[in-house]
Amino acid sequence: MNQTATDLKLKVICADLPAPPLFWRDDQGQRHGYEADVARLLGSKLAGDTAFVYRQWADFYPALEAGEGDILLCGQGISEYRQTLADFTAPYAVFDESVMVRRGSSIRRAEDLAGRRVGAIDKSLNMALAETFEGAIRVPFSGESEDVMGDMVAALRRGEIDAFVDDDVALVPLAEEQDLAIAFTVASRNAWGIAVKKGEPERLARVEAALAEVKANGELRALWERWMPTLDYPF
Repeated sequence: MNQTATDLKLKVICADLPAPPLFWRDDQGQRHGYEADVARLLGSKLAGDTAFVYRQWADFYPALEAGEGDILLCGQGISEYRQTLADFTAPYAVFDESVMVRRGSSIRRAEDLAGRRVGAIDKSLNMALAETFEGAIRVPFSGESEDVMGDMVAALRRGEIDAFVDDDVALVPLAEEQDLAIAFTVASRNAWGIAVKKGEPERLARVEAALAEVKANGELRALWERWMPTLDYPF
């Protein structure tokens, strides 16, 4: 992975946001969650250790292209658009997508979104789903924010949007709050992959092989069941 003997760490580009059970940092700065542990597991196979390189969402691919990290592992659904920016491994996760609303909302299905303002991260698979809701008014949220999920939640609470779309795993903890609820879930089965800078086939092959190993030996499944026991393991 191009590390020297004094820096045997897999450098993983990711966001410094609270998004349990996928990732978050505690008061001591320790990163936790499914994606954090997947990164550490791959680091143990590829380099010996893992270092997290924190960047804003909109800066992920420029940072990867600039060589600031070896891989990007942070909620990247494998879309046609993202495949123009980087090469991707096979998926390490597969999720459906949910629509979050204020508790008590009359929105229960996609048809109820006609004429309603629906938020999603710009150029994301979540926005691609929002674009299928006939008559919905789409409101893109920029990945340049330090906390785009927090921005969408705040906009929903203020009534600036009527709903927003995100992956089901990210919304389950929010649905426990008194004023928020999941209106419905779409079985979109979005595959999330690890991004590698284009033009580096050897690095991609090594990451792919390490991922295949932890799938085959049960280590990936163990992490999934630790952090997301209510979701069926997809592999």
